[in-house]
Amino acid sequence: MRGLGTESLRARGALKAAIAAMAGLAVLGLSVSACGTGGTGARDEGPAGSDSVAAAGAATPTVSPSKATKSVDAVKLVRDDPKVGAAVKRALKPCVADEYPVDVSYGNLTGGSADDIVVNVMTCGDAVGIGSYVYREQGHSYENVFRAEEPPVYAEIDRGELVVTQQLYEKDDPVSYPSSEEVITYSWSANRFSEESRTHTEYSNAVGGTDSATPAPN
Repeated sequence: MRGLGTESLRARGALKAAIAAMAGLAVLGLSVSACGTGGTGARDEGPAGSDSVAAAGAATPTVSPSKATKSVDAVKLVRDDPKVGAAVKRALKPCVADEYPVDVSYGNLTGGSADDIVVNVMTCGDAVGIGSYVYREQGHSYENVFRAEEPPVYAEIDRGELVVTQQLYEKDDPVSYPSSEEVITYSWSANRFSEESRTHTEYSNAVGGTDSATPAPN
């Protein structure tokens, strides 16, 4: 299975282009379930990891796993995971040939002997994140220790911590212009992820398409 590179949803400009296809996501009937402390979207708090298998868009280098981690079949991992929503599994199809819209990252987030794995599932054409998951090695298999399934969402590893970016909409927001964004940082403690910090940014969509972002006080 080959992967395609994608740009992080944390980049405001790239995200707004990607969100143009969000109107079609409603028909997916994506479920939102929340487990754990705080945050936006569906989250089962737990550890993460690092490698890229990713979706359509400009190709970017794949981050190789460390010596302590074997490269995994991320598509099979998600499809076989009972914690992954049915709508996400239905949307997980090849974009072109055997290229799936999946980003995979490997990294040490939980202090285990092997790297943890972060998987982001996206749409093919616009790379909108529809599901983010973290897997921790348990014996000869992997345990899902975190999930977020409220699009658009994207999870990544930043200096040993799990960072989740979530776009938020008010009632009358057009799909291409979310009202705000939250970036939540989690760290691993007592066998689960705990929220360490949260940055909330309010966006002002000016007439003529000029946008400005104003971080709101926490």
